[in-house]
Amino acid sequence: MWPFKRKDIETRSSGSGYTAQVMQARADYITGVDGLAELTGTVQGCVSLWEGGLSLADVEGTDLLTPGILALSARSLALRGEALFLIREDGLLPCSDWDLTTRNSRPVAYRVGIPDTGGGTTETALAGEVLHLRIGADVSMPYVGQSPLRRSRLTAGLLQTMETVLSEVYSNAPIGSAVIPFPEAEDQDMSALARGFRGFRGKVLVRESVNVTAAGGPAPQSDLKPNDISPDLSKSMTKETLASARSSIEMVYGVLPGLSNISTTGPMVREAQRHLAQWALMPVAAMIGQEASEKLGSTVSLDVMRPLQAFDAGGRARALGTIVKALGEAKALGLSEAETAQALNLVDFKE
Repeated sequence: MWPFKRKDIETRSSGSGYTAQVMQARADYITGVDGLAELTGTVQGCVSLWEGGLSLADVEGTDLLTPGILALSARSLALRGEALFLIREDGLLPCSDWDLTTRNSRPVAYRVGIPDTGGGTTETALAGEVLHLRIGADVSMPYVGQSPLRRSRLTAGLLQTMETVLSEVYSNAPIGSAVIPFPEAEDQDMSALARGFRGFRGKVLVRESVNVTAAGGPAPQSDLKPNDISPDLSKSMTKETLASARSSIEMVYGVLPGLSNISTTGPMVREAQRHLAQWALMPVAAMIGQEASEKLGSTVSLDVMRPLQAFDAGGRARALGTIVKALGEAKALGLSEAETAQALNLVDFKE
């Protein structure tokens, strides 16, 4: 007989489980992709804007979407591209890890991990028991979301590299140090001085004079000129490259780069606020409302424009005055409600 016994079928982890995350992290480390761009102040500033904007949203149709839940959703969507909550009678339970099964590209069942202080627990739930939020889904995997950083990995890697390089330069470079000539001395003393150059900030360093006359006279005065050894980063265009990477990351999150400009003005701040609320947060709010309406059994809607005041107050006041004046003139002319509604529809006014 064959000496090897038949083995049972092995059960392996799939999807986004803990093993898969560890293997992906190890693969990224080996290939040199650290994925640390989310540790930069630029990314965290954009994530904070998402958190604040969504947590202030006006929610209608449910009490489960509290400001805390919306803030967790915003942070998870911004950094991970998706967020998942288990629906319970007492509220929504955030899930730190999950695996799903699909049919016709639609999720039908989940295996979720619920975090706890004494150790997380795992539960199995149907799709109707789970609130699954996702952005940036690809057509090949419409059930998996992608964060803005993942969709712009080249720029995120550039930002991470630039900030890492600058951090190392300011940590190790002899910034503010100077070198002056030094008379001839023993090699051991000069070597000890040379070893102290690195990280020797704000000090006056010495070196041996190289211009000495053959007759043993003093060195020329031109050799006694001190030299600054602070690195010149302007030739490497680090400032311009870092600013470009920051601007690109801000645009990915829907934040106008002018918001972080040192010379920005009040109108620019308001325009950046309107752009963020209208083009970045409102689509996310509409997605959350649609998912909540399907899973919670009631019509749910979210609005971030009103609480953030992301509109032109003066323009709204003028438009309101014009509308009231037009309605008054229509009433004076004796137009019926149907005729007035038809006139409003011609200029795309609804409700």
